[in-house]
Parts: sequence; C-alpha cells; structure tokens
Amino acid sequence: MLRSLSIRDFVIVDTLDLDFSSGFTVFTGETGAGKSILIDALALVLGERADAGVVREGASRASIGATFSTHAALDDWLTERELAGDDGTVLLRRTVDASGRSKAFINGAAATLAQLREVGDQLVDIHGQHAHQLLLRPDAQRHLLDAHAGLTEQAGAVAEAWRAWRACVRQREAVEHQSREMQLERERLEWQVGELDKLAPQPGEWEETQSEYNRLSHAAGLIDGSRAALDALSEADGAVISVLNGVVHRLQSLADVDPALRDVLAALEPALVQTEEAAHSLNRYVDRLELDPERLQTVEARMQALHTAARKFRLPPEQLPDELLARRQQLDDLQAAQDINKVLAREAAARAAYLTLAKHLSGARKAAAEALSAAVTEAMQGLSMAGGLFAVALNALEDGQSHGLEQVEFLVAGHAGVSPRPLAKVASGGELARISLAISVITSEAAPTPTLIFDEVDTGIGGAVAEVVGRRLQELGRARQVLCVTHLPQVAAQAGSHLLVSKETVDATKGSAHGNGKGPVTRSRIRALDAEGRVTETARMLGGATVTATTMQHAEEMLAQGARAAAANSAREGGNRRPRRAAS
Repeated sequence: MLRSLSIRDFVIVDTLDLDFSSGFTVFTGETGAGKSILIDALALVLGERADAGVVREGASRASIGATFSTHAALDDWLTERELAGDDGTVLLRRTVDASGRSKAFINGAAATLAQLREVGDQLVDIHGQHAHQLLLRPDAQRHLLDAHAGLTEQAGAVAEAWRAWRACVRQREAVEHQSREMQLERERLEWQVGELDKLAPQPGEWEETQSEYNRLSHAAGLIDGSRAALDALSEADGAVISVLNGVVHRLQSLADVDPALRDVLAALEPALVQTEEAAHSLNRYVDRLELDPERLQTVEARMQALHTAARKFRLPPEQLPDELLARRQQLDDLQAAQDINKVLAREAAARAAYLTLAKHLSGARKAAAEALSAAVTEAMQGLSMAGGLFAVALNALEDGQSHGLEQVEFLVAGHAGVSPRPLAKVASGGELARISLAISVITSEAAPTPTLIFDEVDTGIGGAVAEVVGRRLQELGRARQVLCVTHLPQVAAQAGSHLLVSKETVDATKGSAHGNGKGPVTRSRIRALDAEGRVTETARMLGGATVTATTMQHAEEMLAQGARAAAANSAREGGNRRPRRAAS
C-alpha cells in the first residue's frame, strides 16, 4: 500500500509530506484547493508523462517521492532488475525541471518511465474523474472486460495471430496482383541458376584448380630440377649419399679406437638415413611426374570458365559455389511465394490458428460478460436504479478483428420494463456516473493492485445513493487501501481517515523561500482531521458557506452512522476477516 507521499514545488504545492494508513481514506476541500493535484502528483511518480507546466511558478524543479509496501511479485521484479530495497518497501521518485526534463528513480537508482509504469501497475489502480466518459468508447469497454477477467494476455495472443493471418492475406494478394513482375524475376533467377548449374562450381575447387594449373604449367622445370637433385643425392659420381655413407663407415671404425667420436657419429647417422629417405621420395615423385599438355589445357579452360562466371556475377571465383546456393534459395522462395496453392495453404493455416485462439477468447469473454453483467446489475439496485439492468453484449463480427470475433458493448436499462440499449444512447449523466462507479468498484475487487484511487468518480451522485457509494468504498477498504477524492459528505462520512485540502495565500514579497517575489501567491495545504475536525468539515460539505447547529448535528449523526456501519461489518467478518493485501 501507499505509506507516504512527499511533494516539492508541484503546481500550487510548495512542500507537502503525507503519511497514509490502510483502509478507506477521503480527501475533501473546496473546489480548486488542490485535491486532484495530489492524484496528479502520484500519477506522475508512477510514470505518467510530464512537462514544465507542473513545476511551481518561481521554482526550478518539481520533485515527488512515494513510498509503498511491496508484495512478493513486486519483490521478485525488483530483485531481477537489481532495484530491491531491504525493508519491504519501495521508494519511487520523479523530478521535472523547469525546461521539462524528467528523471526517475526506484530505491535511489536511476530508472526509466517504463519501469516506473511497471511498478505502478503492480501497486496502484487509479480511476479518474472522467472514467464514465471513457465507458462510452467501445474499445474502452472491451479493454475493461478483458482486464477484469484477466484476459489481457490472451487477447494479445489473438491480436498477434490476427496480424500473422493478415500478413498471409497480403502475400496472397501480392501474388495475385504482381504475378507479371514475379514471373520476370523468376525467369531471371532461373537463367542465373541454369548458368551456374552448367558450370557446377564446387567448394574449394578454385584453389585446387589454381594449384594443379601451377603444377602442370611448370612440369618441365619440375622434372628437370627433381632429376638433377636426385642425381646429386644418389646417382651421379660423388653423390651425397655415397660420400656420406663412406664418412659414416670410416668414423665407425675410428670410434672403436676413440669413443669421443661417437657423438659425431650419432649426428651423422640420422642425417644419412634422412638423406636416403629424401632420395627415395624424390625418385617416386619423378616417376609420377610427366608432361601432360592435354590435362594442362583442360585445367586452363576450367580456370577460364570459373573466372568468366565470377566476372559476370561480380564476385571472386571462390564464392561461386555459395552464390549458386543463394540463387537456388531465392528461386525456391520465389517459386513458393508464386505458388498460389502454397500461399493459400499458409493463409488457411494462419486463419485456423487465429480462429482457434479467438474462439477460446470468446468463450472466456462470454463467462466474464455474464458475471460482470450480474454484478453490476445487482449494484445498480442500490444506486437508485431499482429494476435496472446492465448487460455486456458480445456482438459477433463476420470476419473477426485483431481483438477477436466479437465487439464488446455495454447495454443498460435504467428501470424495469425496458430493453437494454447501448450505454452511450440511453444513460443520463447521473445514471452514467452511477454505472461507471459501480463498474469501477466491482472490477477493482478482482484486481490484484493493493491501492485503489477514486478521483471524483462520484460526480453526479447525491443523497441516499451517495451513502450507498460510501458504504461500497468502505467495504472495499477492508481488503485494500482506498483513497478517494470526493465532494460528497455521505461518502466522506464512511471513511476511516479524512484529509482536508485547503488553499492559503502566502505573502511572497519579502523573499519567502516558498514564494516568487511577486506578491501574494496561492498555496495548497493538507492536514489530517481529528474527530472534531471531521464534524466541522462534514458540516461544511452539507451546508456550504453557512454552517449551523443543525448541519453540525447532522454531520455528527452521519459520522456516527458511518462508524457504526464499519463496526458492524468488522464484527460480521470476525475471525474470518481477510488480511489486507498491502499490510505495512
């Protein structure tokens, strides 16, 4: 849960440090006092975009810090990124300077806005004051249903399968509309592959051919030189082997007389053996070596053919085998792409894969739609819409879309005896606000986030309906931390904690640290209310500018009733009370 919030130089807030408790907390105050500014600051530290306009006039930088209790999944996320703290909390901080540049930090380490958003998604769920307007958009209705039912990942897989299918459709259309260009390209590749197939270059052939050509073209010189060397070694008068052999025999007899010559003999005997082996090898080489003009001509022609082909394809001769393989692959790919039957088969397979995933998603959406319809309909009965009906319609799409096989549409009947119609067409402003709040509360009950924020989502509601809304938020606050900006005393009276936001004028002409030196400036202040303060503020919300003894008495009764409801709910839960998800 949110444990503390620190704000410096943000809009009309100069310095603010708040500690938060678990349960249901309300923010109240006069219009313009800065209640929603607190929510905006929290949204900023959770990764929302910012500009220089959020920096308080006269200040160089705005800074917002928020400390949250963590949970197991978030601890794992932080540990994986080496951002974990050591006390079961996470500190998020965001700064924005006067030029609009922003910096983000998680537990003191620099972070990206994307990382702040990832952390925020695991900690806080904010329902803005314009949420009811978003409900009029079909895509927002679909996203809300999927998020409530935990189908967001499944919907993403359907969208990916749809994109793959549409890619196959575009490929098929390209084959149909570009057959002439593809045919010309195919003919060009077929000619190139045919040319290289005739040549049939082999890996390593160019190097081997060059070596053989060098040997054959110098055969006469090799023969003459090898025979001369053979004569010098073993066949001519005074050959090296004969002389060396005589020296060895002579030294053998002398070594018997003087053993000191044995070292010399040990060096000469291996030399004699190696010289004899060299003579034998050279003799075999000369026997194999012969002049072969025909082979030389064949090898020379092969070299010329390889060189000509390499020049035609503008690459080194040794790369011809790889080029042949590459051109064959291009031709195969083109033939496969141009083969309408194969293209159609791929398209059919992609469509089948999409339909399989989409049908599974449709089944899950159907179950989720029925559950959400029943829950919101039940909630409507206590919101001055007795007999009203809420339904989530799944309207089939003929060919399907990236989001699935149906369009999600919220339908509503404001009272008994009428058929549900699209929300955008039949709901009045007050009805829309009540339905929006019912949906927000119900979907939040299933959400995993430990902190829920409602920013004036009760606009357009009053009287007994407001009291019901307050009780629902109070009930929700027993399992989560709930923060609510409200202007309704019936809602505020149900809260466990009450924070009052107010404005005050500061004289900045004397160079105050909080001023800009330009005269009186407006600043936002906030304080926690005690029991007496809650009575006074609730009376103000009830009676406006004039607070009478009657409104004070009414406020006391309203707060007492809220406290009794909270105590009764706690007693009913008793020992089976669910633990809070974000216990500090």
